[in-house]
Amino acid sequence: MPTPLASATDRMTGRAWALLFVLCGAIFLEGIDVSMMGVALPSIRAELGMTTSELQWVVSAYVLSYGGFVLLGGRAADLLGRRRMFVGWLVVFLLFSGLGGFATEGWMLIVARFMTGVAAAFMTPAGLSIITTTFPEGPLRNRALLVYAGTAAGGFSLGMVTGGLLAAIDWRWVFFAPVLLAGVLLVFAIRLIPREARPERTASGFDLPGSITLTGSMLLLVYTVVLAPDVPLARSVVTGVASVLLLTAFVVIERRSADPLIRLGLLRSSALIRANLGAMLLVGSFVGFQFIAVLYLQEVRHWSELETGLALMVIGLDAILAPTLTPVLVRKFGNSRVIVAAFVLAVAAYALFLPLSADWTYAAMLPAFLLLSLAFAFGYGPLTIAATDGVAEEEQGLASGVLTTSFQFGSALGLAVVAAVIAAAEDGLRTALFVPLIGGILGIAISLPGLRTKQQAPVPVTTAV
Repeated sequence: MPTPLASATDRMTGRAWALLFVLCGAIFLEGIDVSMMGVALPSIRAELGMTTSELQWVVSAYVLSYGGFVLLGGRAADLLGRRRMFVGWLVVFLLFSGLGGFATEGWMLIVARFMTGVAAAFMTPAGLSIITTTFPEGPLRNRALLVYAGTAAGGFSLGMVTGGLLAAIDWRWVFFAPVLLAGVLLVFAIRLIPREARPERTASGFDLPGSITLTGSMLLLVYTVVLAPDVPLARSVVTGVASVLLLTAFVVIERRSADPLIRLGLLRSSALIRANLGAMLLVGSFVGFQFIAVLYLQEVRHWSELETGLALMVIGLDAILAPTLTPVLVRKFGNSRVIVAAFVLAVAAYALFLPLSADWTYAAMLPAFLLLSLAFAFGYGPLTIAATDGVAEEEQGLASGVLTTSFQFGSALGLAVVAAVIAAAEDGLRTALFVPLIGGILGIAISLPGLRTKQQAPVPVTTAV
């Protein structure tokens, strides 16, 4: 029997596409908000007179709050209502992004970025879990997830181009443009996201001790990773140990809680663990490589921010390939094989960039960028499917939060390791290229066991809109 989201031919209805447009718009907003900020930093420093240390916190404050609160955000969606969390935190995202555009002091900008990261941490897993609970498991959900993942990857890839164009006008438009998009999404979200009854589990109370210890552990963990290249080793050790102690306390609390924030049994799934480790390695290696490529183009080749963004724009082809080509490959070869192929392509891309020299033409760089675009298109969506497949509806927010944590932590880890290698090695950029290469190889090793599991029967995933 057709649902409000599917016709009798098992195709998505107009309302389903409209709902997916809203949720994809939010993840695109989050993606460009992360990546386009780097292009605007020099202009921000010049106008607000920020030191290098303060400028770093424009990026780090967002990553810290996002990575620290996202697991809590995912579980809050399950316990407090996905529509409520998505719409409410979209409003917060809109307000604080706008505040960043009006900032006249560095501290105002840092506070705005921290709160924008908190909003994204609650909004993003709520949006993903709305998809996984609204679209029925099977071809419709797979198609919706691949379109969603393609939009996320495209937003992340195209953010530098967008940031370059906006910063050329005025850096404040890097903050104002997301406000305009968020305003449009908010109007449609209120109309299209289905209302839901308040989950009954909250009647026994919210797991406050678990929430505090988990969030504290995540905040310290991300803080340790993000600032590792710039602080003394002893400080990193102290904050890292403190994170582990808080995580241990969280596990003890959850085992004894009658209504835990996170059911620990969910994290014992080998398939879920492989998917999240794969997500961490895919995004971490990509972000590390992108950082190296930007430094090479701007500091070695002396290209402008706009020229750099346009040069990397080809990677944004994943936004087109993920919702069109990837579903066909998943249907024909299975999810696990497509994930392995994605990491193989990523390794090939990073290997092609190893011989870089100061006089490379763009044509010499292009094959690596194209292969990386394919890798991201083939990996992001199938990993999203693998990390949420088979999870009970009441835990989809948690599964989405775990996946988002993996993406964010992978991003922070990849950037931190690459930055540390660049600072320590004599031939910094070339040596740092081995970091994403090793990440891709580890991704292959982690994904290969998935090929030995029983492949799902092919599903009729179509590319017709």
